[in-house]
Amino acid sequence: MTRPAIPYALLLTLLTLLSLVLGAVSLLVGPGGGPAEIMAMLARGDGDIAWMIVGDVRLPRTLLALMVGATLGMAGAALQGLLRNPLADPGVVGVTTSASLGAVIALYTGASLAFPLALPVMGIAGALASALVLLALARRGGMLTLVLAGVAISSLCAALMSLVLNLSPNPYAAAEIMFWLMGSVTDRSMDHVLLGAPLMALGAILLMVAARALNVLSLGEETAASLGVSLARTRALVIGGASIGVGAGTAICGGIGFIGLVVPHLLRPLVGHTPGRLLPASALGGAALLMAADILVRLLPTGIELKLGVVTSLVGAPFFLWLIFRARTELEA
Repeated sequence: MTRPAIPYALLLTLLTLLSLVLGAVSLLVGPGGGPAEIMAMLARGDGDIAWMIVGDVRLPRTLLALMVGATLGMAGAALQGLLRNPLADPGVVGVTTSASLGAVIALYTGASLAFPLALPVMGIAGALASALVLLALARRGGMLTLVLAGVAISSLCAALMSLVLNLSPNPYAAAEIMFWLMGSVTDRSMDHVLLGAPLMALGAILLMVAARALNVLSLGEETAASLGVSLARTRALVIGGASIGVGAGTAICGGIGFIGLVVPHLLRPLVGHTPGRLLPASALGGAALLMAADILVRLLPTGIELKLGVVTSLVGAPFFLWLIFRARTELEA
């Protein structure tokens, strides 16, 4: 742990203000008109249309980008602290693919057509199932066991999703599955927000409970154990919190990658490399980054709006390669 680059309270204040500004911008830009058009509608007495655009379309989109971004950022920071691996992200525990598999099954079976919330509900069920497996392993196995279990769960769920796509008799259903897997907060309602918010909040609480233990764990497992930190409890809190929160976000919005990898790396030097302090900062940073990415996809003149997961991957993949290159350079030095 080193001295923070800027005071911690100032950092959180700046990140909060940035998130608020981006949230306001998100409500005012996009299809349907900008601030001038919205004000013109209000002046003409078309308040219902203005509310439909801002309240029914943009507000759920903004809230989901904020919540999912915060969850991914905090989960990434917690997993990097737990595994003491700067390249870890929420995908390492397999919960992202398990949530995606549950949602894909809802699309394949047609359950999402019969019951609109079946897609996120089945996605959350898939995430919770993998979380139970990982929590059981967290009590008995070590860090390597958790990583290997996450890889196994991811591989199995990815194979099952490929099988579903292969067996899908309806090309339109297959296309719908592929578009959903790309990740997006478009065409979501307040029902989706209300469904995911309690689970993402629960995940965040579990991660914050583990914050002090993560600080001690940065000194090494033996030192942490000697200071009274329960490694099994810490693993359970981090794995459970990340699985529940990220699973809920993935179930509602699809796969949105690299937020949990990029944000903690950008903010870690600013908090003095303290894992516990990195959690709230990464939550605010993740919320700001995902809202900024969502604003970008609305403003890009691409004709067809890009999927949010595509944009985050285009930014995150080169960043990931740069991290690997830097780590290799440091080892050779």
